[in-house]
Amino acid sequence: MRPSDDRPYKNTVAVLATMHGKQRVIAPVLKDGLGLVVGLAMGLDTDTFGTFSRDVERTGSQLDAARAKVAAAFAFAPCARVGIASEGSFGPHPNIPFLALGRELVLLIDRERGLELTGHFASPETNYGHAVVSDIEAAIAFAERSKFPEHGVIVMGCVDEKPAPGLALFKDVVDHAALAKAVGEIVARYGAAFVEADMRAHRNPTRMRAVERAARDLVRRFHSRCPVCAHPGFDIPERGAGLPCEWGGEPTHVIRAEVLTCQACDYRLARPATSATTADPGRCERCNP
Repeated sequence: MRPSDDRPYKNTVAVLATMHGKQRVIAPVLKDGLGLVVGLAMGLDTDTFGTFSRDVERTGSQLDAARAKVAAAFAFAPCARVGIASEGSFGPHPNIPFLALGRELVLLIDRERGLELTGHFASPETNYGHAVVSDIEAAIAFAERSKFPEHGVIVMGCVDEKPAPGLALFKDVVDHAALAKAVGEIVARYGAAFVEADMRAHRNPTRMRAVERAARDLVRRFHSRCPVCAHPGFDIPERGAGLPCEWGGEPTHVIRAEVLTCQACDYRLARPATSATTADPGRCERCNP
């Protein structure tokens, strides 16, 4: 049996901001890990905070968008104590050329306790990508590389090989007939179509699994308590690089230490990030520029 202290929100109702089915992976994790009973902010249009289909641009950061979603969810459920939202971000990997990186964030706000916690998951295991096509064969080839039809695609207009959703936009393309129709119409009008992986969670099982991982990280962070004041979320907001090179002793970008910080009492605990005392010369800018 799980100790009661491990489920501090037992039977507490939380409101989740989603219209793309994320409750399927978030609700069971938060129920098991925290005791929360997750309900939906019915009628809330989370697309107003930004869409992966490019018709609504996100303003602010990933965390800003998640906070805005929680605030809107509270407006739909004014009696709710806890609000939940998630937000994803996709783009080039910062360190590995030609590789994409997906980042997921799940946010919990307890407005009774003044608590804000986030869970994170980042991985190159994503089908994020796009192609500019001028025929259905090229569109099918890209789509199938993107795990279509299990994963959806979005087809839109294209100008100078850049996406132009204002010209035409087809969402929910989940079978070959819909793909052929969308690409055929756009190519006939504009000469080329912009086809990209649909990163909306309900059309992307790979992303949905990443959302679940971020929810599990949120639970982990909640149960990481400050040794001084027992506040949840005693975790690692910063890491310090500088592990010395094995050959020349120069500082490298390899993480040397990590600092756990309490957001309530500001207690900080630094600890080594690795048992190694030196870094591989291959990670040294002087030895391997």
